[in-house]
Amino acid sequence: MKKIVVTGKTIESAVNSGLLQWQVSEDRVKINILEQPSRGLFGLFGSREAKVELELIPDAFEEAALFLQEIFRTMKVTITIDQRKDKEGAIFNMSGSELGILIGKRGQTLDALQYLVNIVANRYSDSHLRIILDAENFRERRRKTLEELASRLASRVIKTKKEVILEPMSSQERKVIHFELQDHPVVKTYSKGEEPNRRVVIALK
Repeated sequence: MKKIVVTGKTIESAVNSGLLQWQVSEDRVKINILEQPSRGLFGLFGSREAKVELELIPDAFEEAALFLQEIFRTMKVTITIDQRKDKEGAIFNMSGSELGILIGKRGQTLDALQYLVNIVANRYSDSHLRIILDAENFRERRRKTLEELASRLASRVIKTKKEVILEPMSSQERKVIHFELQDHPVVKTYSKGEEPNRRVVIALK
C-alpha cells in the first residue's frame, strides 16, 4: 500500500496537502490522524501541527494498466494504452509498433492478456469489473472477418449440402459466428468439443 505522512495547521490542510501531492480526490485515500494540532501556550509556545497518514486506495483500472506496462517492460516493447470506460468496465486499446507479438495467432495472446488483466483489476474492486483489451481495434477487424467467414461458409453448406466444422475458437469468437447466422433461413450453428478445442459447426436446418 502507498502511504505518506503529511502535516498542516489543521487536519483539513494536512489532508489537502497530501491529496495535492498525489493528485487524487479524497475518496481515493484512507485517513489516519496521527496527531491533533495544538495551539500551545498562549497560542505562541509549543504549538504543534496536525500530522496525518494517508493511504492510497488502489484504483482497479490503474492497477491493471500498471500490470500491463510491467509486462511490456519485461518484453522490451514500447506500447501505449488508451483507456475508455464504458457501462460494464473499460476498454484498453493498445498502440505501438510491436503489437503483433501481443495479439498472437488469431488474437490468442491478446485473449490471454485480457484474462490476466481482468484478474488483476477484480482483485482491487468490490464489484465485478470487465476490461476489454484491444490492439488498434484488432477485435473489431477480427469480428468483421468472422462475420464474412460465417456468411461464406453458410453459402458453401447450402451449395454442398454438407456441414462445415470450423477451427477451434474462443467463446467470444464462437458467439460472433452464432450471432451472425442465428436468423439464417437455411443453416443453423452449434458448438461441439471441449475447451480449448471447442468448435462451431454450420449445418443445414
